[in-house]
Amino acid sequence: MRVSRFSVIVAGAAFAATLLPAQKVGGGTSTGTTGGSTTGTGTTGTTGTPTTGNFPTSPGSTTNTPNNNNTNLPGRGAFYFGKVVMPDGTAPPSGVIIERVCNGVARPQAYVDSRGDFSFQVGQTQDMLPDATVDSPLPGTPRGNGMGSLGSTSTTQTKTDLFACDLRAQLAGYRSDLISLAGRRNLDDPNIGTINLHSLGKYEGLTTSATSALAPKDARKAFEKGVEAAKKSKFDEAQAAFLKATELYPRYASAWYELGMVYEKRTQVAEARDAYAKSMAADSRFVNPYERLYLLAFDEKKWEEVAQISNQVMHLNPYDFPGSLYYNAIANSQLMRLDIAEKSAREAVQLSATQNPKVYYILGVILAKKQDYKGASESLRTYLKSDVVTDRDKVAKLLADCEKQVGARAEVKTQP
Repeated sequence: MRVSRFSVIVAGAAFAATLLPAQKVGGGTSTGTTGGSTTGTGTTGTTGTPTTGNFPTSPGSTTNTPNNNNTNLPGRGAFYFGKVVMPDGTAPPSGVIIERVCNGVARPQAYVDSRGDFSFQVGQTQDMLPDATVDSPLPGTPRGNGMGSLGSTSTTQTKTDLFACDLRAQLAGYRSDLISLAGRRNLDDPNIGTINLHSLGKYEGLTTSATSALAPKDARKAFEKGVEAAKKSKFDEAQAAFLKATELYPRYASAWYELGMVYEKRTQVAEARDAYAKSMAADSRFVNPYERLYLLAFDEKKWEEVAQISNQVMHLNPYDFPGSLYYNAIANSQLMRLDIAEKSAREAVQLSATQNPKVYYILGVILAKKQDYKGASESLRTYLKSDVVTDRDKVAKLLADCEKQVGARAEVKTQP
């Protein structure tokens, strides 16, 4: 009877797992980015935010490497410096951008100089780039890399301000280490260390569409008008502008994608699906519309579709879209393809556990289904240690049942 009861609990937890992402996780998207939409990481990121924003007119060098006697005077903000290196240990090309990602919102922070060094100060009103640590997405906004509504210039930085902030480098064709700023205070050592870049190698998926550069002037003008209208929630105007852009240039993948986002805002799901399909047809390596399609399928519990499309994203670019691994694990768990689900969940843990601790819960549910109760217990305990648990009683009950199974098996082994 205990095993039967446990099976029911696991099945219930597996379904509950599909309800966990009240906030969509993974790449995340946002409407309104010139030349393509932002997507990324969580890690998750993750994660492919285009280098658009309020940059200085020319990169130059912003680095004046300090000594460790910097006092970080109160009211002046926290000062940080570090280094970026390529996979072979050399300095990256000049102009690589350092981004600060706070609560899933990415903000360009500094440039890397020819030696690979960078430095910046946060929390001052005349910072090189506006401070973003106190900005956070609105409730329900996907946790990704949308630039969001940025521009606050907080004059102080506290431990709480930086709790959900990471640093990363941005260079096309490479993924970056994440350096957490959580727990840092103004008087701490300002040296954040070395950020390593890793080649994406065989992965061809991009967060911006290459077809945008080929768009004729009138189509680009219509696209930009649509972007501005969407930012102001003028969706009638945005829809008309994006439709005009795609009529003038049918291969405008970014415009089709943004049109799909507008349709989603207007709850026109069928139209959104069609726009995303046309975006994919215009540029098969532009990953953003794939992500939106599997998220729409997830909302409708179309597990086969979620599994198929998220699998495509995993092969195109899992580093900028780690959410694809998470949703692929859920879908395959629902379809009882447990080996595939476990593989995706373990890869999700490696790539995005910091940004999305729920991957531990999904892995725990999958392992429990496979009767690996010890592994399930370890994953569930890790999840319960995170700050994002919203269903603690349910998870704790599943953990308790897994631990009972572990104890029962140990007892059987010790019996003569």
